This record gives sequence, structure tokens and C-alpha cells, in this order.
Amino acid sequence: MTLGPDQAPLRVSLAQIRPMKGDVQANARIVREMVEGESGSADIVVFPEACLSGYFLEGGVAEAAVSADSVSGLLGPSSEATPDVVLGFYERWRRRLYNSAAYLTPSEGAWSVQHVHRKLFLPTYGVFDEARFVEPGTSVRAFDTRFGRVGLLICEEMWHSLPVTILALAGAELIAVVSASPARDFQPSTSGRPANLDRWDRLAPSAAEEHGVFVVVSQLVGSEGGKIFPGGSLAVGPDGSILARGQLSEPGVTRTSLDPSALDRARVAAPLLADLEQMLPHLQRSLSDAVGLDDSGPPDDEGDTRPEAPAPPFGGRGTRSPDFLDVPGMELDLDLVERTLVGFIREEYRDRRGFERAVVGVSGGVDSAVSLELACRALGPENVYGFRLPYRASSRESLDHADLVLGATGAHSRTIDISEPVDGYVEAHEPDASPLRRGNLMARFRAVVLFDQSAKLRALPLGTGNKSERLLGYFTWHADDSPPINPIGDLFKTQVWALARHLGVPDVIVDKPATADLVKGVNDEDELGIGYHDADPILHALIRGYTRDDLVSMGMDPHDVDMVSRRLSGTHWKRELPTVALLSSSAIGSFYLRPVDY
Repeated sequence: MTLGPDQAPLRVSLAQIRPMKGDVQANARIVREMVEGESGSADIVVFPEACLSGYFLEGGVAEAAVSADSVSGLLGPSSEATPDVVLGFYERWRRRLYNSAAYLTPSEGAWSVQHVHRKLFLPTYGVFDEARFVEPGTSVRAFDTRFGRVGLLICEEMWHSLPVTILALAGAELIAVVSASPARDFQPSTSGRPANLDRWDRLAPSAAEEHGVFVVVSQLVGSEGGKIFPGGSLAVGPDGSILARGQLSEPGVTRTSLDPSALDRARVAAPLLADLEQMLPHLQRSLSDAVGLDDSGPPDDEGDTRPEAPAPPFGGRGTRSPDFLDVPGMELDLDLVERTLVGFIREEYRDRRGFERAVVGVSGGVDSAVSLELACRALGPENVYGFRLPYRASSRESLDHADLVLGATGAHSRTIDISEPVDGYVEAHEPDASPLRRGNLMARFRAVVLFDQSAKLRALPLGTGNKSERLLGYFTWHADDSPPINPIGDLFKTQVWALARHLGVPDVIVDKPATADLVKGVNDEDELGIGYHDADPILHALIRGYTRDDLVSMGMDPHDVDMVSRRLSGTHWKRELPTVALLSSSAIGSFYLRPVDY
């Protein structure tokens, strides 16, 4: 069956959903309601990857996995006006677990499963660990529906050229992609969207235009354990034109109309699929040769046994020039970052954890000012409680600046002096404590106060530590890093300064030297031996895979590179949970794995 030129346009709705983590029944109700809302106005509704459970489940996959037949039951009754449905879910099939997508069509008041596609490419890098928890599928194929021939793909499969090509060769004229693509990289761009969505803007139109097919992509939205799904679903015509685009960061439905006659026009204008079909027999032989499937040649232990000359390194010969490497910039799309972090705080507090109020320790520095400002924008200043927690050696300037930002945001304000309890311990038990130990005591006691006030106010503490401090290990363990939610922990200090200016934090706070204000007259640069403007580019490059020699060849100071590298390498333990001796096959965090928001 094909989409005939005289057939009415196919009405497709892309349903962005923010699933409740691990709650299959609740998410099925959301799906049912959205399908009912599209009945009579859509032919097919496409939901995102893992929409029945949330994506980052880790060991919870086994608890949330259901059979395809169970999905039919979860969708409830259907009617003549009910559209077909495509959705992603964790599947239990033949006693194994898969990341799957199902195509369902209404049938006699119920649902019939037309096709199940099981994800072949399981990303296991960066934030992804799919291959640990599900099995890979082994096939990709097109299938007939009442509206035409369709193919299904899941997220990363679109990032590879062969799956789309196979579906097109098999006659698919609509490729529906279910996806859960976490937002990554917020550099300025003409689109005003995260870089991963810009990549989808290249992938989907390119695949559609090359093969003369419609491509629709339904994206997940929401925050899961700090990983933020930005939405931005996409519908593309067979000429590569973008027909519709989903909104950022919000659940909802994006409707589009696919005109079958566009297929004919596209394939006449660019008959690339026909050319591919003609050359396919030759390409198949070449593919077999490339992957070693052709047994027609001599065995490996026969023929010319002379050692093969090593291939030259990619890029030619010689030493790289100092400008060979270009570390991607650290500039941010600050409007997009602001919207994303405000949405992140709102969702993590209200939707994921059921809290309306936030508690923030306000030091008078730029980090706490930014976190406070974001919290007020997310939850409303009436739900944000800012605490000044001075020690007797705290500078008057810090107290004044804390007052300044609290007054500007309209958050609740309270001052609790920690001098007496800290000094009481020191004088009674450790009178010879060094300034460093006293500083750590202050930082930890401040955390104790914030958590106690949170219990009183039925609130959660909000973190204020930046990425530079975290990577350099420049924080007090179980103090600065203890709040359960941190909006700025993936922003370098220089990026926090830029965001602060964007948010309107007073210049006097942004411009002053960074200091923990634990030891009088000592700022961060004094203790670290390097300023953030020098350290941040080095950190940025090191964690993106550049070596020490790469950075020196780029003109960075060798002493600075070595110092930053030592601090980065020597403080991994501060960025991890306590190390527990593993004695069982059910150890928490190794065998028993559940995400923080499961």
C-alpha cells in the first residue's frame, strides 16, 4: 500500500509528553487523553521514545517493561474516529527487555498491534547507558498500514544512514521516529535551540530529501535526574522542507498535514532513491568487501605475506601547528539557558519531588545570586527563602551584597549568625584548628542550618556551586555540594558571570573578585593559584578530550595547564558518592541501580 497522489493529505500529530517517572499506568492515561483529544482530527498520533515510563530508568527498566499486547490494553477502547498510534516503551518480549516502538491501529473497539520495532543502536556513552539494561533489536523493516507504508526508527538510529535507507528501499513513504534526545550544548545559534536539536534539523531533512520520504520526529520533554529533554518535535517533507516544529520544553501536540503528491514531485525532481535501487547490487558487493563478508578471496593466511606499510595518520604528515586545534567556544545562548534552568527548577521541585519552596544560602557572591534569581523566577519570590549565614569574620561587603540581591529578588530574608556554634566547638575541643579546618566547619555548619530550615519550611535546599569549583575540587565536601538540586553546576564560573549580567544581578556583585569568604582577605585566585578566566578554558578543553600537549601547542601556559590538570585528576573522589566496599551481588549503585527521580 502506498500514499496515492489522489489520497487526502495524511494528518499527523506529534505528541510531546512529559512522563511521570516509572509510572506506566499514569503515563498511559496521559497518552489516552491525548489520543482522545486528537480523535477525528488526526490520522496518526506519534508519541516519543519511552513515553510510558520515562527514558533514564537504569535498573528500573525491568519494573516498567510491558508487552506490546499490554500496551494495547493500556490504551483503552477505540472508536471509528480514533487515530493510529505510534509510541515508544520499554518492552518485555520472549523474556528479554527492549527499547521498542509500537504501531497500533483501532480495531473493533480495541487496539491491534501492527508492528513492533526494537531499537538496534543502543547508545552507551556520555549520559547514556542503554546497552546495560536492554537488548538490541536485530532488524528494521517497513510495513503496511491503512494509510500507507510506514517505517519506525528510535532516536540514535536516525543518526546512522543505513536504517533510513533500508526503510526507503523497502517502500516506506513515512518514517516515524520516536526520540528522547537530552539537550546538550547551549551555544548561541540562529535557531535559539540546543545544539542537539540543530543536529536533528540537519538529520531529518537530509534523510527525507535523499530518499523522497516524509520524516516525523516526536521528542520527549521534561527533566530526568538533571538530564533535560527539550521537545522540539519535527515534521519534514520529501523535499527536505520543514513542515512543522514542536515547541520547546512544553508538553503539547504539533499537527501537520502530509500531502501525498509531494512524494511524486520530490522523486521527479531528485530521483536519488531510484538511482540507489539501480546501483544497489554493486553497492551490496562493496559493502560485503568493506565489512569482510566476501569469502571469494584467498584466506587470510595465504597470498602476499609481506608486511603492509602502516597507513599515514589522518591529515597528512608533520607536527600540528599551534592553531591546528580549535576548542569549541564557551559562549552561551543566555536567553535559552535562562528558560531551560527556570523550567528545570520548576519541574524538579514541583513535578518530580512535590515541593513548592526553595531554601538558598545567600553569601553575597555571584553564584548564590544567580541561583536565587533563577529560583524566584521558577517558583515565585514568595516561595524562596534566602538565608544569610555569616561568621564573625565575614566581610561587611558580603553581608551588604547579600542584602542587595535579596531585596532585588523579593525573596524572604533571614540572617542566622553561625559564629557561636562554630566557635563553641573549636574553643571546647579544637583550639588549634587551622584556618582551613575552621573554614570547612563554617561551610558544613551552613549546610546543616539550610537543611534544618528546609525541614521547618517544607522546602528543599538549592545548590549554588559552579562547574569550575566542582572540577577543581574547590569546595567543602558534604557542604557546598550537598543540596539535592543545583541549577548552575554545569556552568563554568565565567559562564555564571555572563548569566548573572543577563539576569540583572547588580554589577557590584558580578565584578568583585570571587571568594568563599571563609578566610578574611583571601579570594579564590589566591587559593587556587589561577584565575577563572585562565582556568575555565583549560578545564573546558581537558574534559572534551584534549591533551596537555594539545593545549600547550595552542599557546596555553604549561604551568597553568599542569596545575589545572593535577587538580582535575586529583579530585575525582570529591565528585562521587562515598566509596562502599562491594560484598554482594545487590550492591547499591553497582547492581541495584535506580535513578534519583525513579
